[in-house]
Amino acid sequence: MTDLPKTQYAVQLVAPDELILNKTKDVPVPGPHQILCRVEAVGLCFSDLKLLKQFSSHVRKSEVLSGIDLDILKEIPSYVPGEAATVPGHEAVVRIEAVGPGVEDFAPGQRFLVQTDYRWVRTATSNGALGYNFEGALAEFVLMDKRIITSPEGESMLLAASEELSGSAVALVEPWACVEDAYVSTERTTLKAGGQMLVVAETEVAEGRLDNLFDRYGAPAQITWISQSPEPSGLTVPVKKATSVAELSDAGYDDVIYFGSAPEIAESLFAKVALNGLLNIVLCGGRFGRDVVSMVGRVHYGGIRIIGTTGSDPAESMETIPDTDEIRPGDKINVIGAGGPMGMMHVIRNICQGVEAVSVFGSDLDDGRLAALTKIAAPLAAKNGVEYRPYNPTKQKIPDVFDYAAIMAPVPALVAACVHSAAEGGLINIFAGIPATVCGEIDLDAYIEKKLYFIGTSGSTLDDMKQMLAKAESGRLDTNVSVAAVSGFEGAVEGIRAVENRSIAGKIIVYPACRDLGLVRLEEMAEKMPEVAACLDEGLWTKQAEQKLLEMYGDA
Repeated sequence: MTDLPKTQYAVQLVAPDELILNKTKDVPVPGPHQILCRVEAVGLCFSDLKLLKQFSSHVRKSEVLSGIDLDILKEIPSYVPGEAATVPGHEAVVRIEAVGPGVEDFAPGQRFLVQTDYRWVRTATSNGALGYNFEGALAEFVLMDKRIITSPEGESMLLAASEELSGSAVALVEPWACVEDAYVSTERTTLKAGGQMLVVAETEVAEGRLDNLFDRYGAPAQITWISQSPEPSGLTVPVKKATSVAELSDAGYDDVIYFGSAPEIAESLFAKVALNGLLNIVLCGGRFGRDVVSMVGRVHYGGIRIIGTTGSDPAESMETIPDTDEIRPGDKINVIGAGGPMGMMHVIRNICQGVEAVSVFGSDLDDGRLAALTKIAAPLAAKNGVEYRPYNPTKQKIPDVFDYAAIMAPVPALVAACVHSAAEGGLINIFAGIPATVCGEIDLDAYIEKKLYFIGTSGSTLDDMKQMLAKAESGRLDTNVSVAAVSGFEGAVEGIRAVENRSIAGKIIVYPACRDLGLVRLEEMAEKMPEVAACLDEGLWTKQAEQKLLEMYGDA
């Protein structure tokens, strides 16, 4: 094992909204199953801000409950659930510095992109992740345990990265993969096979309604029935009766069907929907008559979905579910918060996706951010023959209705507004991570009448990252177009605050080797670091600029 330093620089989150730069954090010695990596580059993300605000209440900061032998966690010093201080940072490229004696298939010097979502390692309502309940990459070194970063299928979360790419280009594969996952994810278009179903009926359910549903979309293992009316006769699924919604366990039902239009009852049902569950609202000709307080945060973090019909047949609702979350030919797409780092990626991705006859609108409240976006997006739109229209909604009223909306800000009111501006059959992608406990007042009458569908994904899969890394390595995708500023540790906390204040349009890359470097925007580079500025490509970050920066700080 190489001689390791005793201490390192690291940014730590020690309490809600309390960041410190720890200049004497211990460097862990890898145990028998562990890998110690030196961090080359790490991107700052809006998700870091969500962790900053929520800290121990964040769904990925809680304790691991299943998916691995829990005794393993006692051997991992970088496992920091709950109130323990953590190191944020999950958009990372690393190089192995040392491995424990039980690690045979990794060696010092190897370079990797890190997939930080351990989806099989379950917390109460989400999963374990690097940069959350496992210390992340805003440090000079990061420790990972092979037993945690290897999936049940035997796949490692470390993806070999080409030496041809800059550190920034590799690190930014992660957020680009999250964007890709938001579109390529598939939806459950059936009832959960062998799942638990809850039926709450304020009106008599006609004979054959549920049988027809089960014939077309599969059957649950059991139905919990709440109604003044008896269940239909002849059901082949066992029925368990309950007297009230309040007596039921939360998150206990994979499919919830509500026959009725009482808003207070609908509001009580959201909490009963299980992870990745489906709420099917059958209005039976009625209307709610007011906005319904809906758990929009669980669409993103809990994977719940909401469907409905104005009629009396729950099978009609199922027909509104798309196979995937992808944009469709002819879609008029509205990216809300398009001038931010992730919004820029959504705009570029949809312009370049090759879907026929789409138009892409980019909405942002900041004219400067819109100008920065347009500098990159407009030439791509012209090249791909796609209509691109940036706009500031405080200055320009867009009369159009949209077939697809992608929301970059975690604001329930934006979700509600998208319901009103949606075309019939519209998809509303709640990309921004509204906290799982947060609700919004939604016009579910309009949502159901227009056959809308909320979607939302969190993080990315290993396959997403493999695909985006392959695009970057082949030259088909230049992830560096997203870079707007660079920093060392001295500017890292300021960088996180810039993400919070939305004061920088693109991504901020932190280089741990550049300990004393403050936050430098690319437009300031000519004045502050002219040698680096000379290596930019028409103002865009490049591998040559990165190399020059590292040369100046003695780590190239």
